[in-house]
Amino acid sequence: MAVFAVFQTTFLLALLSLRTYESEVLSEPLPLTPESLKVSVNSTCQCLHLQWTVHSLAYHQELKMVFQIQISRFKTSNVIWVENYSTTVKRNQVLHWSWESELPLECAAHFIRMRSMVDDARIPKPGFWSNWSSWEEADAQNMLGHDPLFVFPKDKLVEEGSNVTICYVSRIHQDNISCYLEGVQIYGEQLDRSVSAFELKNVSFIREKGTNVFCKVDQGGVLGGIVLFVSKVLEEPKDFSCETQDLKTLTCTWDPGSDTGLTKQPSQSYTLFESFSGKKTLCKHRNWCDWQVAQDSQETYNFTLLAENYLRKRSVSILFNLTQRVHPMTPYNLLPKNVGATEATMTWKVHSIGNNSTLLCQLELLAEGKVIQQSNVSIKVNGEYLLSELEPDTEYVARVRCAYTNHFWKWSELISQKFNTAEAAPSEAPDVWRNLKMVSGHPTVSLFWKPLSKVHANGKILFYNVIVENLDKPSRFEVLSIPAPASSTELTLDQCSYQIHVTAHNSVGPSPASVIVVSGDPENEEVEQGRVNGTEDGFSVSWKPQSGDATGYVVEWCDGPQDLPCVLQWKNLGPNTTSTVISSGDFRPGVRYNFRIYGISTKRMAHLLEKKAGYLEELAPSDNPQVVMSRLTSHSFTLSWKDYPTESQPGFIQGYHVYLKPKAGEQCHPAFEKTVLPEDSVCCKYTIDNPEQKTFVVENLQPESVYEFIVTPYTSVGEGPLDAFTKVTTPDEYC
Repeated sequence: MAVFAVFQTTFLLALLSLRTYESEVLSEPLPLTPESLKVSVNSTCQCLHLQWTVHSLAYHQELKMVFQIQISRFKTSNVIWVENYSTTVKRNQVLHWSWESELPLECAAHFIRMRSMVDDARIPKPGFWSNWSSWEEADAQNMLGHDPLFVFPKDKLVEEGSNVTICYVSRIHQDNISCYLEGVQIYGEQLDRSVSAFELKNVSFIREKGTNVFCKVDQGGVLGGIVLFVSKVLEEPKDFSCETQDLKTLTCTWDPGSDTGLTKQPSQSYTLFESFSGKKTLCKHRNWCDWQVAQDSQETYNFTLLAENYLRKRSVSILFNLTQRVHPMTPYNLLPKNVGATEATMTWKVHSIGNNSTLLCQLELLAEGKVIQQSNVSIKVNGEYLLSELEPDTEYVARVRCAYTNHFWKWSELISQKFNTAEAAPSEAPDVWRNLKMVSGHPTVSLFWKPLSKVHANGKILFYNVIVENLDKPSRFEVLSIPAPASSTELTLDQCSYQIHVTAHNSVGPSPASVIVVSGDPENEEVEQGRVNGTEDGFSVSWKPQSGDATGYVVEWCDGPQDLPCVLQWKNLGPNTTSTVISSGDFRPGVRYNFRIYGISTKRMAHLLEKKAGYLEELAPSDNPQVVMSRLTSHSFTLSWKDYPTESQPGFIQGYHVYLKPKAGEQCHPAFEKTVLPEDSVCCKYTIDNPEQKTFVVENLQPESVYEFIVTPYTSVGEGPLDAFTKVTTPDEYC
C-alpha cells in the first residue's frame, strides 16, 4: 500500500510539472533562437558543415523542433537556398547539418543563418518562429594562395552522365579569360568581377587519368586548370551464380560490367553476404569469389552480392540448395585400351564428390569432327565402355563429360583423347580397266586401276599384285608387284587370251581380286558413232540393252581434248543399267568428248557396243579452213579444203558457207542468196549442208572480172570469222 502511495505522488508531481511548463509556453514564449552557430568548409566534398545548440530549453524534456536555414552567396541579400530541417532537440545538444554546393565553395563567399520553431504535438498550436541567428560567413577563398588564376573544383570525382559546375577565380580582374574542356572552348556565366562559372552537362568518361579543364588569360599566358575525374557508372552485377565441384567449396561468379577504376579511385569492390549464417567475405576478384561450405549440414544458401565504389552501391541476391548446384570437375585419365580394327575400350576416372555419390558420364565418339556415337554410363570412380562398329585404320576422338546424378545442374568440362583403330585387309576389289593397242605388231595392254577409298582400303595400301594368266596355256602365268601409289602398268602380250587378276595389299593382307580377260585380237572398231548432248550436270549417255550373258557395262572416255594425251576415265555399271550421267570438273565448253560403251560378258571379256561424241556446250568455229583454188577459167573456179579436221572443232560442223563478192552491178546466181556483211558490203552466199563435202565449183562468172571469196564452217551456234577474203581474177575467155 505504501509503494502505491509513493508512485501516485510521483505521477501527480510529474503531471503538475508538465502543466506548469505548458502554461509557461502559452503565456510567455520562450526565446528558442539557435545559438553558437559555427560553419566549416569541406573542399573535398564541396560541403558546408553547420553545428549549433539551443540553450534556452528550460527543462530536460525532448522537443521536436524545425530549423529554417538560409544560405546566401556573395552577399547576405542573395539568398540561394532555404531549407527546413526537423529534429528532436535536448537542452545544450550540439546539432549538425550539411549542405553540398553545386558551385565550388572556393569561388564565392557564403553566408548562413537560421531560426527555429517548436513543432511538438504536446505544445498547442500555433507555433511561431524564433528570431534569426546572426549571419555566419564561410569564405574558402581565404585559404587560397597568391596565384593570379584558380580553377575549381580540385580533383572532383563524378559519375559519367552527371552535371558538373566549374568556376575560376581571377585576381588580375581581366575579362579576356577563356576556358577549355579537352581543348574545346566552353562558355559560362560571370558571377562577379573575378568569378565565372561553367556548367558541364552529361559529362563523359574519357580516360582513367581524368578529363582536363583549363583556363588562360588570352594576353599574358597566365594559366590555371584542374583534372575532372569521370567514373563509369557502377553496374549491377549480371549472371550471378554459385556452384560447387566437391560439396566443400562454393564458387560464385558474375559479370561485373565496366571497370569504374580511375587513377584517383580504385576499382569497385565486391562483398559476398550469406543471410542464414550471417557471414560475409570481401571478394579478392572482380568476377568470382570462393565460399567455404558450412560443416553443419547447411543445404540452403541465400547470398547477396554487394558491389560498391566511392559513388554508389549495387546488389543482387540468389537463393539455392547446395546439392542442386553441383558442377563436377573434369574427368581425367581418358585412355583407349585393347584397340582393334573395329572395337576399342575407353577408360577414365572422375573426382569423387563425397558420400559415395554417383556420376552420370556421357561418352561421345567423333569422326572428322562429327559425333557418330553417344553413350551414357553411371559410375562412382572409374569408367569403362566398349566402342564397337568402328572403321579400320581411322582416327577417332573420344570425349567424356560427367554430371551429378542426384540433381542435374551442369555437365563438367570435356576431356578428349585421339586414337586410331588398327588396319584390316582391304574390303573391296580395285576398280580395273584396260586399253588395248598394237605396238610394233604386238598387242599391248595398258592396265589401269583406281585407288581404293579410305572406307575400303582399311589401311595404307603398300602395293598392287598383278597376276597375268595365259588361258591358252594355263601353266604359264606372271606375277607383278606394283608399289603404291602407282595406278597403272603396261603388259606386252601375244595373240593368246589372258586373264588378269589385280589385288591391293596393305600391312594386313590383300583385297578381293578384280578379274579382267583380254585377247590378243584387235578390237572391233566398226561401230557407228552417235551423238550425245551435254548439260549443266554433264553428259547423259545411254545405250541399247544387250541380250545374252552381259554381266555389266563400262563407259570409257578421256577428260581432255583429243590433241592432248588421254587421261583415261571409266565408269563401271551394273547389268540392268542402260544410261548414266558422266560428270567431270575437267569438262570444258567447245571441246569434243568421245565415249565408248563396252559390254562385259560372263567370261569377263569386254566388247565395244557403241560410240558417242558430244560437247558440254557447242561454240562457233574460231577459224576457217585453208582453201585451195584450182581449175580457174573465164567462167568458173574450184575451191577445196580437204585437210580441214572437223573432230577438233568447237562444235559439230553442220556444213559450210561459201561467200562470193561479185563485181559491181552483177546479180547473185540463183543458187546463191544475197546477204549483207557486217561492214555493209553486199555479198552472195551459198550454203553447203553436208559437212563431208569439202569441194565447191563457183560458176557463171564473167571473164576478166575480179571476185572475192571466203569459206566458213558453221555449227548449231554460229559460223567462222568473216575476216580475210581471197581475190581471184577470171581470165579472158579467148585465152
